[in-house]
Amino acid sequence: MELIQVAGKQQVDEFHKVPELVYKDDPNWIPQLQIMIEDTFDPAKNTRFQKGDARRWLLKQNGILIGRIAAFYDEDYSSGYDQPTGCCGFFECVNNKEAAFKLFDTARDWLQENGMEAMDGPVNFDENFFFWGLLKDRFRPQTFGMQYNPAYYNDLFEAYGFKTYYDQYSYSLDITNPDLPERFWKIAEWVAQKPGYTFEHFSFKDQDRCIRDFLEIHEKAWGTHGNYKPIEFQLLKDLIAHARIILDEEFIWYAYHNGKPIAFFMQILDLNQILKKLKTGKLNLWQGLKLLYFKKRKTITRCRVIVLGVIPGYQGKGIESAIFHHLKKVMLRKSWYNDMEMSWVGDFNPKMNAMFKSFGADRTNTHSTLRYLFNREKEFKRAPIIE
Repeated sequence: MELIQVAGKQQVDEFHKVPELVYKDDPNWIPQLQIMIEDTFDPAKNTRFQKGDARRWLLKQNGILIGRIAAFYDEDYSSGYDQPTGCCGFFECVNNKEAAFKLFDTARDWLQENGMEAMDGPVNFDENFFFWGLLKDRFRPQTFGMQYNPAYYNDLFEAYGFKTYYDQYSYSLDITNPDLPERFWKIAEWVAQKPGYTFEHFSFKDQDRCIRDFLEIHEKAWGTHGNYKPIEFQLLKDLIAHARIILDEEFIWYAYHNGKPIAFFMQILDLNQILKKLKTGKLNLWQGLKLLYFKKRKTITRCRVIVLGVIPGYQGKGIESAIFHHLKKVMLRKSWYNDMEMSWVGDFNPKMNAMFKSFGADRTNTHSTLRYLFNREKEFKRAPIIE
């Protein structure tokens, strides 16, 4: 077996070739956007390089590609745990324990050289909205940004010594379904009409204010959680600029009380429904035109909720229901959207899981964020529950 660090165009092309080989007979696999992955590893486009670093490797056997992996760390993430913790991700490998272990060893050794004492994976060197966690059940086509992998990856990670740090649950909901709990909609309408409360959707023209309002909500809603990581204004602005193809202004909502931002909701379009038709994650001019054609033809019928947060003091007051009250009007008008996936919610957040169930949502699948402690004698602890 030959290990090769990704350093030039040929290795980059081979890095994207590996999943094509692993999933060549898997009808459930949908290619990831290559430009999205390359932006992740571009220091000019990913601000995490300012406080961290990343490396990628390929694995060949007798000159044939059999695997790949990336390792990365940044101070904001690594400093939030009992021990400095780095990450690995973009792991793809044939069903071969020796090959998988060689890739895991390579990521571990590089992280250890950079002062890390643990490794989380498989995750992303970016926001946890995308490519985060190992798929554990219901191996079927995933929504855009959600990780897909063969079932045998679970055996490879477990055999190496990774343990579940937390589980990530996804839910499915059609908010236009008349069978949803009546009490839910009564609360929603009542809150939506209460004096002092206003609800607005996102605007590209006023995006700087919208981003600032989101950052204020994000800090207040999640800031007390032990693993909270602040998001930088420019990073979020860049993310919006790059992700415009999957955004709809009317699918991003804010709640205000007396003019103060108190809640945020965001869902994106499931671009995977088009990428599955294109059968490639490499978009040239022709593929790009086909993508726009399919989008215009309303090929996308599913959305994915990636953020829903309410600041303390307003939680448990039906604010989420009121946002859905406004969103439902949009979904009824854009009736080709008939499915909403809410993904993901960590098992460390029992309130959010209970809330989704109260909406009438059905749990669809589970991903897991795994952790490997370099000191094998150290006590392993799961992610703390949010009180």
